Amino acid sequence: MNVNFQQLRAFAAVARYGSFTRASQALFTTQSALSSRVAQLEESVGARLFDRTTRTVRLTAVGRDVRPAVERILGEIDALVGRTKDISAGIAGRIVIAALPSVSATVLPQTISAFVRKYPRISIILRDELAERIADMVRNDEVDFAVSSPIVGDNQLDFVLLATDHMAAIFPKRHPLRKAKRLKLEQLVDYPVILMDRKSSVRRVVDEALRVKGRLPQPAYEVAFMSTAIGLVRAGLGVTVLPTASLEVQSASDLARRNFSDRVLTRRIGILKRQGGSLGPAAQSFAAFLVQSFKAHAGWHASDGR
Repeated sequence: MNVNFQQLRAFAAVARYGSFTRASQALFTTQSALSSRVAQLEESVGARLFDRTTRTVRLTAVGRDVRPAVERILGEIDALVGRTKDISAGIAGRIVIAALPSVSATVLPQTISAFVRKYPRISIILRDELAERIADMVRNDEVDFAVSSPIVGDNQLDFVLLATDHMAAIFPKRHPLRKAKRLKLEQLVDYPVILMDRKSSVRRVVDEALRVKGRLPQPAYEVAFMSTAIGLVRAGLGVTVLPTASLEVQSASDLARRNFSDRVLTRRIGILKRQGGSLGPAAQSFAAFLVQSFKAHAGWHASDGR
């Protein structure tokens, strides 16, 4: 069976207008071309679809039976074409992104809210994960792109810088470190240290800085969530190192915070995507929103997104 879109269009038009002449005018084609398409369709399905006389054109029983299915198919094709055009124009579609928890809790909620107000026909799925898992998701095409830290030396991934944030030491207000205006990272090793999980972007920054100093202490605790680290600090169990832009640090007014003199204690945040992969129109629009959101959000030192 060799049935095509033009044949179905011809059948539906003749059924609607009851005339080959009016149907051909509606489709902006010749009557002979329209008649040929209907004849080809009848040959393909092995049945007459219209009873023709010199004055009338009527659907046969078979024609009446198949007409609803044909009109449904044509409607679905029209909807598909329309949606495809809207997706290509960046006004409809779906975006799946992964992001670090610190970004998911601060920048992204407001960004998503503003974006869906402007583009209500674009849906966004957000997956908050640690940096190592995020990299796997990007490599495996589980997400359109991610908002994360760069993976040094990974030639499967492209990174576009959006912003940076700085690390700070967090400790109880009566801790001995409170007397220091600025700290050196190696000063922390004299106390119990609470570090983030090794799969996190924060831990990579801290470990690399300590490696440069030649001192890699055994942490007293390793945790997956910044809120857990803050809770352990509140309980007097140690000192932690967290990014100043994180919601947990900004909300911890009951604890002391000191910046480091070490410039290496900076975390880079940007768009992470598969090497050579291109973003769809909707994803490109959202990425542009992200550039502006980082510029407007307190705690982040924004890049221009290039």
